[in-house]
This record gives sequence, C-alpha cells and structure tokens, in this order.
Amino acid sequence: MKIGVALPQMAPGYGPGTTVDWARRIDAGPFSSVSVGERVTFSNPEMVATLGACAAVTERVQVLANLFVLPQHPVAMVAQQIGTLDQLSNGRLEVAVGVGGREHDYRALGAEFKGRHQQLDDKVAELKALLAGEPPFEGADPVGPACVQSGGPIILAGALGPKAMRRAARWADGISGFSVRGDAEEIAKVGELAEQCWAEAGRTTTPRKVNGCFTALGVPDASEALHAFVARYLGFLGPKLAEMIAASARASTPEVLADILDGAEQAGCDEFILVPAVTELKFLDVAAEVVAARS
Repeated sequence: MKIGVALPQMAPGYGPGTTVDWARRIDAGPFSSVSVGERVTFSNPEMVATLGACAAVTERVQVLANLFVLPQHPVAMVAQQIGTLDQLSNGRLEVAVGVGGREHDYRALGAEFKGRHQQLDDKVAELKALLAGEPPFEGADPVGPACVQSGGPIILAGALGPKAMRRAARWADGISGFSVRGDAEEIAKVGELAEQCWAEAGRTTTPRKVNGCFTALGVPDASEALHAFVARYLGFLGPKLAEMIAASARASTPEVLADILDGAEQAGCDEFILVPAVTELKFLDVAAEVVAARS
C-alpha cells in the first residue's frame, strides 16, 4: 500500500512558504503523492494554484487533486486546469471529483446546490470528452493544453454511500474515500461496496481504492491539536456534531498511525492519504519514520 500526504492547507498557521516547503519535503520522503483539497468559504488556499506550485517543485510523487467539487465549476475551465496541471507535473496528475457537502461554497460561486449528483454525472461525461480532445461546441477548437497522459488522468470518485457508488461505477476509475477515525472495518466496507458496484456495472477492471484520515504528529499535545482541527474543519455541520466526530479522530501518535496503516492495507486500500492537522514540518519527519518502519 502506498502512503501519500496532503498539504496542511486547512490547518491554522498555513503561510506563504508552506506550500513549497511541504511539497519539496513530501517529494523527498518515502511518500507516494502530494494532494490538495477544495474549499471556498474557509481559510485555505485555492486548490488548482496550489497544485500547480506542487507540480512545479516536485519530480517524483503523484500530484492528486482531491477533489474537484465539479458541479461548482464550468467544465471547460476544469478541463483546461487539468491539462495545465498534467503538463506541469509531466503526467503525474491524478484527479478526484465529487459533489461536496458545503452549500455555502456553492452559493459563493453562484452554483446550484440542488441536483448536484446528476450534475456530477453529466459534467464528468463532458469533462472526459473535452480531455479526449473533443471541442466544447461545434466550430470551436479543443480546450487546451492537451494532457501528457493520453485521454487525461485517471478519475476517482469521492463516493461513500451505495447510491453515489453505483453512479460512480459507471464512470470512475476508482474511489477516494475518507475515514475520520481511520477505521479498518469502515475502509474495508467502502472498498467492498466499490468492488460490488463495479461488478454490477459490468466493469472489467478493479476500482483503485484510495482512503485517508486526519492526522497530527510531531507537535506537543498532538491529540488536542487533532481534535481542535477536526472540530473547526467540520464546523459547517454544527458544533455538536462536529465535536462528536472530532472526538473519534485518533491518529495523533506514531503507534496509532502505524496500526491505522496496517489496518488500511489489510482492508485492501491501494493508497492511504495522511491529512495533516498541523503545519509544522516535524509532522513529515515523524510520518516518514512510521512509513519507513513498515518497509
């Protein structure tokens, strides 16, 4: 199982040098990918620009957009962003897409929150056509630049439940899941559901299975830092629910993280993403030791 690291873009203390410092250190470490997520009405930097910086200062790791909330965006612009990122990374780009769950982000971008699941299906089909070189309308030139990867990068679905998974099985190359607790049983169930839905859809390939969890390492009171981060990040759910979920986060010591990674691998996960709750680079030192010990 590969182990990637997201940038700590949602954590307090993210500053001007964080993107480049973290991306370079991730590229130098024993990690498989650097990833960035998308939120709008929050404190984080914008995903595509941040991924571009990551692509420019790395040479080895995959660059993962995790994920585009596709119904929020014009598809031609997303296709151009993907082509640009794939060129910048020289074909190291992977893309996840989903519907998100934050209505304020939709409102901020002037997008329609209602019907977002059908929008996702429709926009993925349009995106694939554009990445394959089809023009956006008759008489237009194709959207550029062309991807280094023929037909564009693989597309993962941010799907967890049965309905979303069945829809994703029609168009995705795999799934990008998440477990706040890093629970092996939960990860296994999502993976098994994906395999079942892929089979029911008549797919002949096995879905790529990516998962991850929130993690705090390399700082004093890491458990408190993890709890505070998760409660703040999930604040849009309301304080009571956010606090309840935050209480379940547990990846705040090397020993617990090692157990989580072992469980994820046994659950059939292809890649596990560590999502940092802190911006201190010491996080990467400790995480690298955990990964190295598993080799």
